Amino acid sequence: SDDTGNRLRFQLELEFVQCLANPNYLNFLAQRGYFKDKAFVNYLKYLLYWKEPEYAKYLKYPQCLHMLELLQYEHFRKELVNAQCAKFIDEQQILHWQHYSRKRMRLQQALAEQQQQNTSVK
Repeated sequence: SDDTGNRLRFQLELEFVQCLANPNYLNFLAQRGYFKDKAFVNYLKYLLYWKEPEYAKYLKYPQCLHMLELLQYEHFRKELVNAQCAKFIDEQQILHWQHYSRKRMRLQQALAEQQQQNTSVK
């Protein structure tokens, strides 16, 4: 049925878009020449619809959207052939998440302290 086909397509595209968050996977695609294929590059352009909030809400790995955006540029696609490029991106993602986690923890602690102060004032 049409509904089943649409659901399957949604799931496949969701999974593929999220795979783009993995720099090692991008390196794999680049080394096998996928980024030189005009049809594949057009498919990456088509997938930009995942940036719309109604679709993005389903993503577990939002950094995939940033990678999808970067993949629109030929220079970035060419650089991904280099394993050192993929390693650098991977390291930067780890550093980002470490910083994000610490910053989020500090914000949550500050909020909890503020709520505690507001409760004790009343």
